[in-house]
Amino acid sequence: MFEDKILVLDFGSQYTQLIARRIREDNVYSEIFPYNASIEKIKAFKPKGIILSGGPKSVFDDDAPLCTKDIFALDIPVLGICYGMQLMAHVFGVNVARATKREYGRASLQILDSVDPLLSGISENTTVWMSHADKVEQLPQDFQTIAITENSPLCAIANKNKHFYALQFHPEVSHTENGQRIIANFVHNVCRCQATWQTSSFIEWAIDEISKTVGNKKVICALSGGVDSSVCAILVHRAIADNLTCIFVDNGLLRKQEKEKVIETFQRHYHINLKAIDASSIFLEKLQGVTEPEAKRKIIGNEFIAVFEDEASKIPHAEFLAQGTLYPDVIESVSFKGPSATIKSHHNVGGLPEVMKLSLIEPLRELFKDEVREIGHALGLPDDICYRQPFPGPGLAIRCIGEITAKRLAILKEADAIVLEEIKKAGLYRQIWQSFAVLLPVKSVGVMGDERTYDYTVALRAVNSVDGMTADWVKLPYDVLGIISNRLINEVKGINRVVYDITSKPPGTIEWE
Repeated sequence: MFEDKILVLDFGSQYTQLIARRIREDNVYSEIFPYNASIEKIKAFKPKGIILSGGPKSVFDDDAPLCTKDIFALDIPVLGICYGMQLMAHVFGVNVARATKREYGRASLQILDSVDPLLSGISENTTVWMSHADKVEQLPQDFQTIAITENSPLCAIANKNKHFYALQFHPEVSHTENGQRIIANFVHNVCRCQATWQTSSFIEWAIDEISKTVGNKKVICALSGGVDSSVCAILVHRAIADNLTCIFVDNGLLRKQEKEKVIETFQRHYHINLKAIDASSIFLEKLQGVTEPEAKRKIIGNEFIAVFEDEASKIPHAEFLAQGTLYPDVIESVSFKGPSATIKSHHNVGGLPEVMKLSLIEPLRELFKDEVREIGHALGLPDDICYRQPFPGPGLAIRCIGEITAKRLAILKEADAIVLEEIKKAGLYRQIWQSFAVLLPVKSVGVMGDERTYDYTVALRAVNSVDGMTADWVKLPYDVLGIISNRLINEVKGINRVVYDITSKPPGTIEWE
């Protein structure tokens, strides 16, 4: 797709995706392969440089992840970060050992070679982020030290003839000052990559690829109204026009007026063939009396597939299913650790192709979330969709704690609408990863006017995150909290108490179920 590419080999670091994202922010295409990718696969990718990520292991562990040594014979630059540095040293025959003093957190980096292409333009003393318990004990042959910290005399090293570099710190995290500049220096100064990864280029390429793949055949797309499925639908529609049919399933667990917004946007504005199915009564009946979170998710996921499959079978000659799979989903399936241990099941249409025997089209599978938002903006999608906060597949079912009834859902929908309205009014919506209301199965005594009430409690939740893997609660201004609380209690019948959730992830999760 693009000639200038950087390959990231994943050794299990929690920051691996950040490395690829930082490269793309400099308009150069990058992909992540597992550490044990074959040299044939690496050569086929034709990278102009390779980055070795960090990782939780030590190179001297019995089960240490080791990549093929052949990458160092490809005559292209290699950058090792943290574990990647130790691995590089290990490959070149020098000892790596436990550090007498571990380094976690910020450290002051002193640059010894300011004209080096990797560290060009970086101030002589800068703050970097450390996270290591091992250290390289001596310089490999033909390497030299280009930066140090108080506890790491070999903090940044280089073999300038081979264009091999290694860093003990993490340039990809925001805590490292000038970290983006260091990555950009490697990509542009060392690897000589051109900035060819552009939104407009991707749109043209994706439309052309879809058109060539599908030809004059029929495509079905599961449309949720979120940014991923919306961008997927518009790209496919641009490529094949009326040969696309989108199916929108209203499960009764969506936000207030969600169905109306989807119909207005895609059917009336974009003129996309859209089948909007009201299956709310079916889902509510299946969920009656169910309170266990995982049971809710499985019921919703299975019923969605059943409804979708039934409607899709009514579309003659359909041969493809389009879906908005993103790059983090792809990475997760082939990562260093493999699929993560199940904390909760995810509701998506991943099982549909196997059930329906359709060929899969995933035009967004090389993109991160922020890139999808940029694509959507370039395609003219409304900001309400482009910059929509993540919304769980099971919808309000997992924010309605306990039994789901039509009455409790109605309360939650009104509460959710008020929370989002006030967050937007305060200018905070696009600064926050997720903000929402949770209806608790807890009633408390209150007084409204001269009457005693016994109504539900709502919990407010607002968190910031980069990718949803970790999150911290948002310090919402007191006046915003006060306005939301007053409106919820005064305007939503059935609520008389509001609390604010100040739990980070970990130890909590973003959603309550």
